[in-house]
Amino acid sequence: MHTNRPLPGSRSARRSGRGARTAAALIALAAMLGAAACSPGSPTSSTSAAGDPAVLVALSGATPSGLAPYYEQKLKWRACGVPGFECTTLLAPLDYDRPGQDGDVRLAVARKKATGPGERLGSLLVNPGGPGGSAIGYLQEYAGIGYPAEIRARYDMVAVDPRGVARSEPVECLDGPAMDAYTQTDGTPDDERETAGLIEQYRKFGEGCGEDAPKLLRHVSTVEAARDMDLLRAALGDERLNYVGASYGTFLGATYAGLFPERSGRLVLDGAMDPTLPARRLTLDQTAGFETAFRAFAENCVTQNGCPLGGKGTKPEQVGRNLNAFFEKLDAKPLPTGDADGRRLTESLATTGVMAAMYDEAAWPQLREALTAAMKEGDGAGLLVLSDGYYERDAEGRYSNLMSANAAVNCLDLPPAFDAPDEVREALPDFEKASPVFGEGLAWASLNCAYWPVGHTGEPHRIVAKGAAPIVVVGTTRDPATPYRWAQSLSRQLSSARLLTYDGDGHTAYGRGSDCIDRTINAYLLRGTPPTDGKRCS
Repeated sequence: MHTNRPLPGSRSARRSGRGARTAAALIALAAMLGAAACSPGSPTSSTSAAGDPAVLVALSGATPSGLAPYYEQKLKWRACGVPGFECTTLLAPLDYDRPGQDGDVRLAVARKKATGPGERLGSLLVNPGGPGGSAIGYLQEYAGIGYPAEIRARYDMVAVDPRGVARSEPVECLDGPAMDAYTQTDGTPDDERETAGLIEQYRKFGEGCGEDAPKLLRHVSTVEAARDMDLLRAALGDERLNYVGASYGTFLGATYAGLFPERSGRLVLDGAMDPTLPARRLTLDQTAGFETAFRAFAENCVTQNGCPLGGKGTKPEQVGRNLNAFFEKLDAKPLPTGDADGRRLTESLATTGVMAAMYDEAAWPQLREALTAAMKEGDGAGLLVLSDGYYERDAEGRYSNLMSANAAVNCLDLPPAFDAPDEVREALPDFEKASPVFGEGLAWASLNCAYWPVGHTGEPHRIVAKGAAPIVVVGTTRDPATPYRWAQSLSRQLSSARLLTYDGDGHTAYGRGSDCIDRTINAYLLRGTPPTDGKRCS
């Protein structure tokens, strides 16, 4: 595995029924995934004498004169090809420290107006995660039609693609063929030659991003995206921002609350991230999260007839060893897939396919079938489908800009997890202990920001958001991408947080089949009634 992958939160295996998500919400594989962000001149206090992370400081309630034109802009809505939805463009300054001097960023916005009956409660902004997931895609494909009817009746459902993402001046690092080469590169190098090949791919990826968007690449941090959300709030005519964010979207929402606590309304942060953690620790925690999810899958698989990884009673440890043995065979001899472009199933693509299925237990049957076809019949097509869904690659070989935007945000938000291959090798025992199956690949995946063309502007920090209305932080106990402990940590940081726990599997909880979770969140969004802190659902 070798990108700073998140795991989109972002996407791709789009789910239907109990909670479709777009690829964006599934991204979180690599440790950069969303970590805390502070852009140049961003409002953070200094690190404490005890060495604790800095605190994100709220911005002044007064609008700086240079930003007044942005806060006063009027949105011009138009039809945008999807029945029931309308679209517009919001302008934001490229550089908030120099508004109007370095040009603007054009942000794509979509809306589905409240349908009634009932009194309109304002706008509800949604973001599926990533970073790099299209919020507009999520709105039009799921939230705007799949959120509970009573929510859609009372709120205008709104989404903005963050700067550099999807429809908002997307960063594009590599074309389709180059991305194919990138995703097939061996992400667990066995020798210096393979290590050099992996590094060369990281360099090409970064150089491509730098050539595509040399100015924008310095201004796609999470803090800047959160400030853009406040411009949108004002343009929509809302006094407070109401928001549901999943995965990385929780970090974006928490950052908004930290910057604008008095303007924060009803915020739901589902699949929460911990902004205090450095990139290496984020990746290590996530590695352990995937191991937890894999063990749950393994225990389920061996109860099914024909599980390709072991028979009834096989221990999860042995299931993991069997999967690793399969990966080693692919490393030596990739499998045919029938792909029109001649791609074979490499170890890297197979690992991505397996990890993609860890996001949602509803994907476990598909994974069992894909592994059976690959391990028993020599057909890698099923695992390739899962991998392509994760990367958002279509049948014509075109990729969305999910992975490009993901790296652009992550590499700006935090210092690199590793600066050189030797550091990765030194850390491998810790990662392999956290996950004998995925640890090595996730450790190497965290190296890519070391070769990024733009230096980081953010550092780990705490978010307190003193003065904000109650914020609901949701954590799933066996979430692979955003481990439960992150939700616990964020809820302790936010001064008004209420922790809501889902005892279950998969990534995020709202809309995934728990009546308890859904009723609790709906009551909060509709009536402003937050749950009791520490409430648990199953």
